[in-house]
Amino acid sequence: MTEHADNPLSDADIAELTPVQRRDLIMRLQRPLDDVFPPALAKRMRRIRLTLMTGSSIVLIPWVIYLGFTLPDNYTAHNWPATWVGFDGLLIAFMATTAVLGWLRRQLVLLTAFTTGVLLVCDAWFDILTSDFGQDLTVPLVTAVLVELPLAILMITGAIRILRLTATRLWFLEPGAPLWHLPLLP
Repeated sequence: MTEHADNPLSDADIAELTPVQRRDLIMRLQRPLDDVFPPALAKRMRRIRLTLMTGSSIVLIPWVIYLGFTLPDNYTAHNWPATWVGFDGLLIAFMATTAVLGWLRRQLVLLTAFTTGVLLVCDAWFDILTSDFGQDLTVPLVTAVLVELPLAILMITGAIRILRLTATRLWFLEPGAPLWHLPLLP
């Protein structure tokens, strides 16, 4: 590699690096994690979050079984308009935020796009299951199949593609490698 006073590593030098050398260079140049996030705090937060998610997953299993046996087949819902208007308002907020972040080309679009996709799946699910399964089922089923689920797939796969592209460009993931091989950065 050539040495220059202003730029010790030229573009040509970088182009000659192997993927392993590029990844090593990126890891060596990144800001130390201790400067960004104190290790004791990071360890405590990780432990708390993982304990909460593991414990919640375990507790929810008997709860879901209990609900399966005890919930009535029919129920008159209270605050029905507020429930649906609120949910659809939240969906609009995430869709609009995803659009703005997409236009601005911001990485945060990953989170809003994925969330929008999940909300669309939930919307389709509840629209179908809260219909009376008679003539009322046609509109929810058609909108789920033709609008909500395709858009959800587009949002979720788009977020995953951006994550894969970013990780691959930064040499954290080999091209074509499964995304679950992408580690959390140390």
